[in-house]
Amino acid sequence: MTADLIDQPAGTDVTGAPAGQPTGTSDQLAADEIHAIRERIDEIDQALIDLWLERSRLSQQVGRTRMASGGTRLVLSREREIVERFREALGPDGTQVALLLLRAGRGPL
Repeated sequence: MTADLIDQPAGTDVTGAPAGQPTGTSDQLAADEIHAIRERIDEIDQALIDLWLERSRLSQQVGRTRMASGGTRLVLSREREIVERFREALGPDGTQVALLLLRAGRGPL
C-alpha cells in the first residue's frame, strides 16, 4: 500500500480518482466511470441549487405583490396544488420536497 501511495499521480488517490473523492473501488475503469458520473451529478446539483434560489425569490416576489395589493399572505389552494404535483411525480418524498420549497419561498409560518 505504501508503494501505491508513492507511485500515484499527485492529486489522485490509489484508484486514480481525484484526491479526497474515494470511489469505493480499486478498479481503474470503474473509478473513472464513477468520477465522470459524479461530475454530472455535481452539475445537476448546482442546477438544482440555482433553480431553488430562483424559485424562492420568485415566490417571495409573488407574496410581496399579493400582500401589497391587499391580498392574503398565503393561498392555501395553490400550496396544496404544488404539494400534490410533487407527490404525484415523486411519491412521499415529493411531498417533503414541496413543503421545503414552499417554506423557502414564504418563510416559516
